[in-house]
Amino acid sequence: MNQFLDNIDRLFSSLVSLIEQVLFLEVAHFPVIILWLLIGGIFFTLRMGFISIIGFLHAVKIALGFYKQNDQVKGEVSSFQALATALSASIGLGNIAGVAIAIQMGGPGAVFWMTVAGLLGMSNKFVECTLGVKYRLVNPDGTIIGGPMYYLSQGLKEMGQETLGKGLAIFYGIAGLGAAIGGGNMFQANQSFAALAVVVPAVKDYDWLYGLIVALLVGLVIIGGISRIGVLTSKLVPVMVFFYLLGCSWVLIANFNAIPAAFWLMFNNAFSLSGMEGGLIGILVQGIRRSAFSNGAGLGSAAIAHAVAKTKEPVQEGIVSILEPFIDTIIICNVTALVIITTGMYGESVGDNISGSTLAAMAFGQVIDWFPFVLVGIICLFGFSTMITWCYYGEQCWAYVFGQPSSIIFKVIFLACIFIGSVVNLGAVVDFSDMMLLTLAIPNLLGCLLLSGKVATLLKEYWQKLPSF
Repeated sequence: MNQFLDNIDRLFSSLVSLIEQVLFLEVAHFPVIILWLLIGGIFFTLRMGFISIIGFLHAVKIALGFYKQNDQVKGEVSSFQALATALSASIGLGNIAGVAIAIQMGGPGAVFWMTVAGLLGMSNKFVECTLGVKYRLVNPDGTIIGGPMYYLSQGLKEMGQETLGKGLAIFYGIAGLGAAIGGGNMFQANQSFAALAVVVPAVKDYDWLYGLIVALLVGLVIIGGISRIGVLTSKLVPVMVFFYLLGCSWVLIANFNAIPAAFWLMFNNAFSLSGMEGGLIGILVQGIRRSAFSNGAGLGSAAIAHAVAKTKEPVQEGIVSILEPFIDTIIICNVTALVIITTGMYGESVGDNISGSTLAAMAFGQVIDWFPFVLVGIICLFGFSTMITWCYYGEQCWAYVFGQPSSIIFKVIFLACIFIGSVVNLGAVVDFSDMMLLTLAIPNLLGCLLLSGKVATLLKEYWQKLPSF
């Protein structure tokens, strides 16, 4: 068994190395894909008139149901439910293990750039989720489908770029499969087991068994389709977030005097010329990578969930989606970072070969000696909810590229990769997850840039009509 697992690990690592060389070309030590995300966030923030600030209060009102929809409006879920579904995919181990990894690889300053990327990402989310509703399709049975594949193909077709749109849509669909398997699956399985092995050392050599058990549990949920996924995540996510933030608050109250210094450390280190990997550029790159992994802004995946929202106004759904990066990155990720830094684990653990989830568990253990056991449960549930939601995203990508009848094949592959993610090494899983997720930004942001004029027009019309709602 050990020889078999070692062979899987070596083969996977070689594959990751090959893909990384092809996809992540650098200009002056700055990965082009990271620069692409940064340009997109800045452009959309300016083009949409700082919608992340101007529309924030309005987004809260929409999510809380201040604007009622009549029964004739097309859609399957409310705006709040769509927001919760998208958050169930984005709020996961990227908020815990991902933050710890950012601090390990880029120092505390990486968290500052995660926050900046999160603020810019709010505008990305607005554009892609507005387009998701604008170009969604209604099936003969009344169900609704949407997402980047559809606004790339249909939107660019309206602009006379049918061939380009179709090509980008297929590219996105294929990349989406890799993203679902990597960041939405293997990373979750890998990091959740790493946290479990720290708290319960006796299971350290049973990563293969953990992978099989999780694959079985995920299979029992996804076989029921999106309705079962929605029911489960709507119950799990609020409970997980509540207990996680409760634990974070406990730690931060105990280390209250260290909070100002922690904020200063993050800000000061963000502009350090002697960062841990590549100086200032290295810190900035780590922050943007981890932000994209955490909230998915610019990647388009959330548009798949928001496309089925019950609304007649695409802009309204786009506005409510700006809350996702705010909750996910600006609140939860920063709270996680403060826990790690104020407990002193950053200074003691950087450079050690430990996983992100392990570092987070150690940080909580400095204040609440029993909380790592609770945290492991939260981490496993975070990973579980992310996996089942990303399975739905991946299934939609598969259905677009290969047809709905064959989607069972994707589910089998997805479950097999849970096992693989549990047994391969952390470095390979993190690199593969980043590559697959970031690759989504190539077709998605290109399409969003080309269609941004339509979104800007819709936004202008929406503000003019708003008093009549």
